[in-house]
Amino acid sequence: MDWIKQIVRMLLVMALQVLLFNQLQLYGLCRPYVYVLCLLMMPVTLPLTVDMLVGVALGLVMDIFCNSLGIHMAACVLVMFLRHRMLRNAVADFERLTGEVAIASVGLEVFIRYSAALILIHHAVIFLLSAWGWAHLGWSLLQTLVSSVVTFLLVMLYCIVHDR
Repeated sequence: MDWIKQIVRMLLVMALQVLLFNQLQLYGLCRPYVYVLCLLMMPVTLPLTVDMLVGVALGLVMDIFCNSLGIHMAACVLVMFLRHRMLRNAVADFERLTGEVAIASVGLEVFIRYSAALILIHHAVIFLLSAWGWAHLGWSLLQTLVSSVVTFLLVMLYCIVHDR
């Protein structure tokens, strides 16, 4: 039953990303990538190889729809690689976590730090790789910051509603 919930959430969030959020671009500055929510909330009981494969699959789907040559895949794989390490360092009783990562399971403060850091890393990889050089570094960093804040707010809104 838990897998069905994860798959349905993934399909719905990816559909929203492709049909709605990919179309929202505020002067090229803000591009929310809310699909990262699917990666953040994956169950912690999965082995690292499964996490990485999920990152590859989700990133590949986004690369296909965004025509972005593997940039989303690189960002997703890095997020999935860092996820367990960050949770292990942030949650005192990490071994007790069994389900999805949510505010209810890890606490609000931990979830905020965890999701903000991974969203920032995810977006930095996407915007810095898409810049293809140092000439647009300032613009890429600004895009990373603005898009990360908007994505973080949307993720937190979902998580707060989800936990009720």
